[in-house]
Amino acid sequence: MEEWTAGKLVGISGSYWQACTLHAAVKLDLFTKIGEGERNVREIAGDPGYDLRGTTALLNALSAMGLLVKNGEGYSNTEGSKEYLDKDSPKYLGHIIMHHHHLVEAWARLDQAVRKGEPIEKRSAPEEVMRESFLVGMFNMAMAIAPRLSDEIDLRGRNHLLDLGGGPGTYAIHFCLKNPGLKATVYDLPTTEPFARKTIERFGLSERIRFMAGDYLEDGIEGEYDGAWLSHILHSEGPAACEMLIEKAVASLEEGGLLLVHDFILEE
Repeated sequence: MEEWTAGKLVGISGSYWQACTLHAAVKLDLFTKIGEGERNVREIAGDPGYDLRGTTALLNALSAMGLLVKNGEGYSNTEGSKEYLDKDSPKYLGHIIMHHHHLVEAWARLDQAVRKGEPIEKRSAPEEVMRESFLVGMFNMAMAIAPRLSDEIDLRGRNHLLDLGGGPGTYAIHFCLKNPGLKATVYDLPTTEPFARKTIERFGLSERIRFMAGDYLEDGIEGEYDGAWLSHILHSEGPAACEMLIEKAVASLEEGGLLLVHDFILEE
């Protein structure tokens, strides 16, 4: 059993300080501004709307966290911040970090959610901004996993895969790239469709991957499939909803169909 001390408790209580420091730096694009080499604090804070004192304090905090290297009034990116926090990097994680930033407001009102028994829906960030951060962030994270999973999961002989709650369709894309005879249907909310279609088209798979708009909690699933893929959707639902989603996915499968679940919930 974990041995709790005053220091550990206070450390957890104040852990949002580091998270909010990272969120602010990504929101202000500081890592991208610094880029390669070293930049002086006055150059970094040179844009209108950037206060020199405030920028210096934030840069110093990032240096203390090990995300920047400080040299007098000069700052440079570490290898990790160049790889994951500079927008020019193909491994940029800023969108998922901004998704986490948008969630902070609701998490800060967790006590209200517990009292009411329902999620905190109203947030100050515009819906389209939150949606973009979430979808692009999930796409970037899945791009690091999907190519390897498509090598590990044998879908030879399968004809039509349902990607339930598939977002931009990253997994469907890589399963289809790995299996030339496979078609897929990405099922997600109507608001996801434009981004998903654009992503699918980017990989040249518009003829093999279609998008089905719907709410998987409320609506049925049209069509019949010989494979169903559920990735990172169960962990955000309660036991009853999870059971219902699995039943819906199984009901959409033809005889001999394959159900594949990839989620945090499996780690428990």
